[in-house]
Amino acid sequence: MRIKLHQLAPLAALLFSMSALQTAADDAARFPLDIKHALGTTTIAKKPIRIATVAWANHEVPLALGIVPVGMAAANFGDDDGDGLLPWVSERLKELNGNPPRLFDEGDGIDFEAVAETQPDVILAAYSGLNRNDYATLSQIAPVVAYPQAPWSTDWRETIRFDSAGLGMATEGETLISDIEKKIAAEVAKYPELKGKSAMFVTHLDATDLSIVNFYTSQDTRVRFFKDLGLSMPKSVAQASSNGSFAGSISAEQIDMFDDVDIVVTYGNKQLVEAMKANPLLARMPAVKHDAIVTLGRDPVGTAANPTPLSITWVLPAYVAKLAEAARKTE
Repeated sequence: MRIKLHQLAPLAALLFSMSALQTAADDAARFPLDIKHALGTTTIAKKPIRIATVAWANHEVPLALGIVPVGMAAANFGDDDGDGLLPWVSERLKELNGNPPRLFDEGDGIDFEAVAETQPDVILAAYSGLNRNDYATLSQIAPVVAYPQAPWSTDWRETIRFDSAGLGMATEGETLISDIEKKIAAEVAKYPELKGKSAMFVTHLDATDLSIVNFYTSQDTRVRFFKDLGLSMPKSVAQASSNGSFAGSISAEQIDMFDDVDIVVTYGNKQLVEAMKANPLLARMPAVKHDAIVTLGRDPVGTAANPTPLSITWVLPAYVAKLAEAARKTE
């Protein structure tokens, strides 16, 4: 018996309806759920539909998983065109055919009123600097997913894990992590010269006054990202990270403690590099002697050195190539 196409339409509709019902049932089965974090335990009673995020990078988790937030923090670093969106976020919004969410101006801290006006079902903040008062105020608006251990120390994997859990999409979050890891591995494999090299991340230096060297510790996500890129952490940086802070500083007179650093990454330009090489103290550092210095600007590449779920694959080719160029100078 030959079945005509128009006779299949009701069956297709039924199957689609059954699939949608099964998906809804699966979603409902994941709730309620509890998420333990550094500021307490958050209970999410049912699948959130309206997602708001605060601070840096958290909005990239729902976007990567196909969800456009109703509100998120405007970019305040690396935003070349001033629209509040970094390029990888703009690209993902176009892919999802989504309108830009409401952008929260966090120049003076979290705009609680603006967050409340988006009427969120959940607020994602796994990578943030929330204090207890911030958390308490936001919790009056909606359940809040805060950081697992300490402010501004959540690496990109844990950001995905905690924020995706807040969406009831923990399994999808793990798949996202795996996909990103594969892309990182493929890019790093192109540069075997990175293997065995150590790197440290120096914060903004003043070319006119190099008496103090500020640097990020092992608690900072920029430094943790080096391991993903095939680089090791110098023992000197590990030892200087013992106080648990994400940043540290030393007098330039103590620069010899960083003799085990092969590559220095910092924010600056050619003028800064020349000043470092001309400085009698910093010039003793092996990385400076070899000109194995990677400078980053206040642009998207410099911004993405602090890895986030969407920026990693966007920046990999440019950033890894810069690191490999510096690594070759140490050989």
